[in-house]
Amino acid sequence: MTTVPQPTTETRWRCTLCGNLTRFDVTRSSKVIEYVHLDLAGEPKVEEREVVSETIESVRCRWCNAVDQIELVDRPGTDAATAS
Repeated sequence: MTTVPQPTTETRWRCTLCGNLTRFDVTRSSKVIEYVHLDLAGEPKVEEREVVSETIESVRCRWCNAVDQIELVDRPGTDAATAS
């Protein structure tokens, strides 16, 4: 299984097939530690959540349904985009 790179403050996702920059379905696996508080009736409420690890497994384009055809491109207005 190949993981998909996560966007950064300087980059964003782009579908290589249709050019979509805004709509994606993301499947991710997370390992978390949660502090769960149960009220007297036994109803749970997560009061704290720490993400220990997270992996993006797949990204599907909402426009053309392409799966894992995603690339990272520079965000407009970042130094990387204006350096060229």
